[in-house]
Amino acid sequence: MSISNPIEIPKVCIYPECKSHLNGKANCPEPGSIVRHAYFLRKSDGQKSVRFLCNHCGRTFSTASLLPEVNQKKRQLNSQVFNYLGSGVSLNRISLLLQINRKTVVKKFLFTAAQAKVGQDAKIVDMIEKGEKIDMIQFDEMESSIHTKCLPVSMPIVVAAQSRFILGIGVAQMPAKGKLAKISVKKYGHRKDERKEAAEKLLSNLKGIIAENVNVLSDKNPNYPKWISSQFPNASHSVVKGVRGAITGQGELKKKRFDPMFSFNHTAAMYRANVNRLFRRTWNTSKRMDRLLAHMTLYMHFHNTVLLPKNVTIN
Repeated sequence: MSISNPIEIPKVCIYPECKSHLNGKANCPEPGSIVRHAYFLRKSDGQKSVRFLCNHCGRTFSTASLLPEVNQKKRQLNSQVFNYLGSGVSLNRISLLLQINRKTVVKKFLFTAAQAKVGQDAKIVDMIEKGEKIDMIQFDEMESSIHTKCLPVSMPIVVAAQSRFILGIGVAQMPAKGKLAKISVKKYGHRKDERKEAAEKLLSNLKGIIAENVNVLSDKNPNYPKWISSQFPNASHSVVKGVRGAITGQGELKKKRFDPMFSFNHTAAMYRANVNRLFRRTWNTSKRMDRLLAHMTLYMHFHNTVLLPKNVTIN
């Protein structure tokens, strides 16, 4: 913010314990209760910020006091970390490229992921306020693991069928399958299957923007009809047979000329290509489920706001 530009003086003090709030004057402030006090140079980027003085409580605050980036020392790197994390770059490589400590990268990763969730939630609220309803979605799960393949996790995803707009994602633990099942039980004990709860929670959170008679397309997983009907009893559910994955698209794209689940499979392939911890062959693995969910949420916002065409219609 430049000090030479005209600055709009806030009408109320930002501190809730201020006398102006206690006296009920916040909605009808007295003239001159908030005055321009000084300015300061922000150390992180050298920008000038205006500071204000509240004559009621005697405290000062700046134009940046309520910003999410308040007190951050390297806020100018937030956008770079966000773009790197949405483009297949690991935390260690970001630390190397930006010449900052890895702990700083982790902090900015968690911050940008939280801001991505705020942005996604704001989009959902905006759609609800406008009364927009989506009548065609595709639902399926991706799979990954935490630290080892003996500890697999499921990631249910809902995608708008026509636009490939990612509506929501979840993460849930699941028991190991196939040859790893016995090894997993022997090393880590029996693992609770939380896929049902995660899928139903995801679908429940999207009720405000999905039509009651929505057309849902998924594969032939026998659990999906129960999960979907529990949240959308009037939904029209169609299934397609799963086929072998192609070499391209990280194995998510399918070996068929016409793929009815293309919107989901293409989105899953982009996840595999742009989130380094999801690469098919990689030494980057997730160590915690909450960090995996944070990265998936960050990419969801990156995908919806950066990679998709600006004029795309979600419906």
